[in-house]
Amino acid sequence: MYPNVPHLKHTDNKNFFLIAGTCVVESEEITYQTAHRLQQITNRLGIPFIFKASYRKANRTKIDSYTGIGDEIALNILHQVGKQLHLPLLTDIHESHEAAIAAEYVDILQIPAFLCRQTDLLIAAGKTNKTVNIKKGQFLAPESMKYAIQKVNEAGNDKVMLTERGTTLGYTDLVVDFRSVTVMKNFGLPVIVDITHSVQQPNQSSGVTGGRPDLIATIAKAAIATGADGIFLETHPNPAEALSDGANMLSLDKVEELLHQLVKIRHAVI
Repeated sequence: MYPNVPHLKHTDNKNFFLIAGTCVVESEEITYQTAHRLQQITNRLGIPFIFKASYRKANRTKIDSYTGIGDEIALNILHQVGKQLHLPLLTDIHESHEAAIAAEYVDILQIPAFLCRQTDLLIAAGKTNKTVNIKKGQFLAPESMKYAIQKVNEAGNDKVMLTERGTTLGYTDLVVDFRSVTVMKNFGLPVIVDITHSVQQPNQSSGVTGGRPDLIATIAKAAIATGADGIFLETHPNPAEALSDGANMLSLDKVEELLHQLVKIRHAVI
């Protein structure tokens, strides 16, 4: 099951689809470099590809954590990269008034996991008539996502996707319950597994979120094996220098190898 968005290619070969890109728009150069490389890889493997980058990061641990280069600058960079490469685009929104603004630049509005119960935000996203990707809260049972779906539907929008990104385990770790994939697929919508945020280690005493990128492949393989329609991942040419969430990213030079393995699993299970 694929999202209904412009410029989505390779939808006739039964592969999973990929949502991937940098955590946040850092610069035009890094954004274009990452999107272009991902496009090359997904074209070669026949994977439908949506480029993602947040134009602003609002959920930060510390007051001085990086949030972005400016909303209008970042949205314009994102839009231009999508236009040049003919790619569908996704970005996060955090407050209701952002929905209409971001919808002018991208094809999919993403609701962060922490905000998946925010009624006004979900309704505002729904009213744009863009596809809305709702990340399941770390605190929420998959069955309860039906209420988030209903809020978008009440705005007259049935273009909804759901993303599993782990459940809080203690204070500083996450665990993925892959039963969520089956439960949420029963809603009849595309279901995605976020394979990089799922290996985060949040709430560290240092004020910087940690991660276990060595487990990304494990989460990804299990996601495809359990029937996920899509994979979400964040990547960067040099995660050690990324301005946000570098600790749980997949390095750009490792993306192709992982996707190649996932394609093999997908073809084995369908």
